[in-house]
Amino acid sequence: MQVKSPRDFWAGVMFVAFGAFFVAWSFAHYKMGTAVRMGPGYFPAVLGGLLAALGAAVLVKALALHGAKVAALHFRPLILVCLSVVAYGYLIKPGGLAVATAAAVFIGAFAGHEFKWKEVSVVAVVLVAFSYLVFVKGLTLPFPMCPEFVENCPIR
Repeated sequence: MQVKSPRDFWAGVMFVAFGAFFVAWSFAHYKMGTAVRMGPGYFPAVLGGLLAALGAAVLVKALALHGAKVAALHFRPLILVCLSVVAYGYLIKPGGLAVATAAAVFIGAFAGHEFKWKEVSVVAVVLVAFSYLVFVKGLTLPFPMCPEFVENCPIR
């Protein structure tokens, strides 16, 4: 293994060192508490852990195996899957369970490298029916099925 980028290597070492220092300091000098009742050492320990993890990622990126290519990260799938969850959350009340679920399925399906309208449409219909049967009928949760502007919704 060899160092591909000395600047990234030393930056990663510095991030890991600072993060580990703050985690150790917060454990030694403050009460941690729990996730529900956080103590004064909880926040610095979490931030120090995140800083150390970021440093480890930079450090690994700076190291390269001899003759190996480092694969580039593709953020499109990550962004689209997160966007599908956000769209579901925003659409559930005004659009109803059917519209929100279908939108989440279609947006999430765009994250894959093979998108076929027929397959995604079938999955969306099956998932809407399953969600209706489980959540509305089975668990009797008060999810609206149709959008707000549809007054005579056939599915209640």
